[in-house]
Amino acid sequence: MSVRERTPGTGNAGIGRQGRRPVTVLVLLGAPGAGKGTQAKVLEEKLGIPHLASGDLLRTAVGARTPVGIEADRFMSRGQLVPDGTMIRVFLDRLAQPDAAGGAVLDGFPRTRPQAEALEEALAQRDARVDRALLIDVPIEDLVKRAAGRRICQSDGHVYHLVANPPRVAGLCDIDGSPLIQREDDREETVRARMTQQLGALRDVVGYYDSKGILTRVDGRRSISEVSDALLAAAADPAKRAV
Repeated sequence: MSVRERTPGTGNAGIGRQGRRPVTVLVLLGAPGAGKGTQAKVLEEKLGIPHLASGDLLRTAVGARTPVGIEADRFMSRGQLVPDGTMIRVFLDRLAQPDAAGGAVLDGFPRTRPQAEALEEALAQRDARVDRALLIDVPIEDLVKRAAGRRICQSDGHVYHLVANPPRVAGLCDIDGSPLIQREDDREETVRARMTQQLGALRDVVGYYDSKGILTRVDGRRSISEVSDALLAAAADPAKRAV
């Protein structure tokens, strides 16, 4: 059975109580540097459902001056975190759009267990649910190496990596010859501290979806194409808990 097909009486019942339609709601999980952005685009293309990134959705809602966007902007303009309830309404508004009729890939939300629980409750009120949580699992030491090896072109921001995508001439951009620099955020000690802070909340969200039996772990140390294949296989077969 394909990802988009549903046996009558099973799976997601729909995002709205009126005009119900089968949907596939996927939550993509992973630490910074695990490759969520890359894989979200693959899932979007292969499954035909939009990739909903929390930051992009907020900027769009605020720019469009939607009611929930105006509400979110009151917090963002003061440098405050957008409350969970507001974030959930941002996602629900987007899920109600025609291009999300078949579902969506959620990226960047939920970030905490309370957010995951609140999202599930809000979806249930619309006869929907999270079908599968997909974790791109990468050990912290590998994440640190990935981030710490990143170099940026000083002139135009072209991105390199000392191992995965090194420049032809060490320390110089292939395109414009300007020096490559390491951002403060990419220094090993900074990356390690950031990871330690963020991974605790991620583990809580992972534990929540694991306890519900809808979590699939994918080894993120494999090649991009192998990770993509594993994620697509997990989305097609909800019974898979590890790929």
